Amino acid sequence: MNSPNSAPLPSSFDENTDFYNENRLGKIGRRLREEPLIPLGCGLTVWAIVGATRSMRKGDHKMTNLYFRRRLYAQAFTIAVLCVGNLYWQKDRVKRKEYEKLVAEKDRMDKRDRWLKELEMRDEEDKAWKERMARRVRGEGEAQGKGVSEMVAEKTRELKDRAGGGK
Repeated sequence: MNSPNSAPLPSSFDENTDFYNENRLGKIGRRLREEPLIPLGCGLTVWAIVGATRSMRKGDHKMTNLYFRRRLYAQAFTIAVLCVGNLYWQKDRVKRKEYEKLVAEKDRMDKRDRWLKELEMRDEEDKAWKERMARRVRGEGEAQGKGVSEMVAEKTRELKDRAGGGK
């Protein structure tokens, strides 16, 4: 339901709306599916550190150095995958920011439209109340065939007569 003043969302956002309304676990799962090599690189790094720790405890300096080199390669692989993934998914982030901006603008326009509608309703109520009051005043004067000033003059005379007759 778009208000007349709000811009419709681009059709590219209609095809995958659950992508933009996901929770944290859903986002983690999506990111793991999008970039499966990053967890692999992290796992290789942890494996190399654990291997280096075990070989240090055994006192095997040759294997310790080998595992530290493997850790270095695994970390370099992970950073390279992060950079490539960042470049690849950059369009998606721009698209997401655009979508969030459009949603915020739509919400702002909907709020503005609701406020204007409420003001119009209040104005209608005010006009109706004024019209009822005007009909009430006209109805009392027209019932006797007199205007308001004539009714006031007549009441004043009645009060004077009562005051003067009671003495």
